Amino acid sequence: MDWGTELWDQFEVIERHTQWGLDLLDKYVKFVKERIEVEQAYAKQLRSLVKKYLPKRPAKDDPESKFSQQQSFAQILQEVNDFAGQRELVAENLSVRVCLELAKYSQEIKQERKMHFQEGRRAQQQLESGFKQLENSKRKFERDCREAEKAAQTAERLDQDINATKADVEKAKQQAHLRSHMAEESKNEYAAQLQRFNRDQAHFYFSQMPQIFDKLQDMDERRATHLAAGYGLLSEAELQVVPIIAKCLEGMKVAAAAVDTKNDSQVLIELHKSGFARPGDVEFEDFSQRMNRAPSDSSLGTPSDGRPELRGPGRSRAKRWPFGKKNKPRPLPLSPLGGPLPSALPNGPPSPRSGLDPLAILSEISKSVKPRLASFRSLRGSRGTVVTEDFSHLPPEQQRKRLQQQLEERNRELQKEVDQREALKKMKDVYEKTPQMGDPASLEPQIAETLNNIERLKLEVQKYEAWLAEAESRVLSNRGDSLSRHTQPPDPPASAPPDSSSSSNSGSQDNKESSEEPPLEEGQDTPIYTEFDEDFEEEPASPIGHCVAIYHFEGSSEGTISMAEGEDLSLMEEDKGDGWTRVRRKQGGEGYVPTSYLRVTLN
Repeated sequence: MDWGTELWDQFEVIERHTQWGLDLLDKYVKFVKERIEVEQAYAKQLRSLVKKYLPKRPAKDDPESKFSQQQSFAQILQEVNDFAGQRELVAENLSVRVCLELAKYSQEIKQERKMHFQEGRRAQQQLESGFKQLENSKRKFERDCREAEKAAQTAERLDQDINATKADVEKAKQQAHLRSHMAEESKNEYAAQLQRFNRDQAHFYFSQMPQIFDKLQDMDERRATHLAAGYGLLSEAELQVVPIIAKCLEGMKVAAAAVDTKNDSQVLIELHKSGFARPGDVEFEDFSQRMNRAPSDSSLGTPSDGRPELRGPGRSRAKRWPFGKKNKPRPLPLSPLGGPLPSALPNGPPSPRSGLDPLAILSEISKSVKPRLASFRSLRGSRGTVVTEDFSHLPPEQQRKRLQQQLEERNRELQKEVDQREALKKMKDVYEKTPQMGDPASLEPQIAETLNNIERLKLEVQKYEAWLAEAESRVLSNRGDSLSRHTQPPDPPASAPPDSSSSSNSGSQDNKESSEEPPLEEGQDTPIYTEFDEDFEEEPASPIGHCVAIYHFEGSSEGTISMAEGEDLSLMEEDKGDGWTRVRRKQGGEGYVPTSYLRVTLN
């Protein structure tokens, strides 16, 4: 069944239908364009979303990237970004294969339709023109027949009229004969015109218009075929990216399954474990017995050089500062101008505190070393902390890890330089055996540079190995102290200060400075002053700067001092590479605190 046979009389219907088909094609192209805009906007928003939540720092500089949760989130962001790329690919395929192709074909089909309908209208105009000519010849034939009949009747009436002359009768008969001849010619012309019109009309309805309608039908079917293909391309563009999108979704599932809570907990320990020993037990302070002042200076255990020495009940005669001269050699503190401070010299003036009243000194020292509850603030460095090459600004455990990393990097660089040296030596041997390949002397600068690099890296490796050994020993020491304090029972509270009546034993106590004294029984007299000036002979005469405590610190071990967060302190001695800095509180009292807990400003 075709349009030329079945729709031979539906020219306007076919015209409206083909126009509707072209409108539908244009409407689909417009729909795909808007769909492309949606896909592009969706992909753009997804990429913006991914960019918004991506880490701002590189993974190697971001400690949070070590957690599996952060790694999984980064993987999900990457999969979402890939998903956005697939949406962009869909938009590109639709734009090239659907919009451009169908828009181009729509223009071609419009031109073809216009040509077919112009041909049909020309055929209709020709048929209508033939029909008009037929009508004109028909009317002429009808008119000539009426004139001939009228002329014949006039001639017959005159022939019967006795009064009419013979000339009138002959004239009427000639007129009738002429009219009759004209009518006969009009009849022949009308018959010929009718035959020609019938032939043209048959050609129009049975040949010409059916061919035009068939061409329009073929055109419309081809348009529908291309439109159907466009429909298929819409789904095909989606199906092409389905495997990649499925991989993206599978990657998200894998990222979700990759979260390891136990490992994250271990990573947190590795990142932030400080290595400091746990604070010791809080000592008992007995205020029930009043401390009585000695009646004479001899009861205060004055040493032979005339300076008072401080000694508490049950306190050993060891140095208060754990990092003093007797424990570890330390360089002299420098002044802001670069020279040693006068108070740090062996023969320098004594500490300003030695001139104070002994009981005032005792009260001040007891306040400065008063234990406090431990704080659970994280042991992190501050922005104002000076970063040292041996990482002494970090807690012991973190210092050990960073030193281990630096040592591994130096070893890798050293191995690389050694391999390069071996390669240069082999190349030099080849040049010596075959001089045409190159000059052996040209390799000497590179070999010399490589040797210098090897020597430099070996020195750095030795330096980091020494620092690492020291850091590991400090970490093990802190662990041992912490475990020993955790396992041993707490010390009993110290007894009250003895009465001044037994102060005569102070002279005999001074002879035991090098050994630790056993705990004294209650009532036994013990000098309350030790080598006070000897303990403080390293402190500068004046502060070399000031610092602010970033974190709370409990000075529970001997030689350290407590400080509160935000407290202003005087800087008495800079960090010498062991991670500790000596400070003085405004209320009185000096001691060491971790360097990483301070924001330091030099004068």
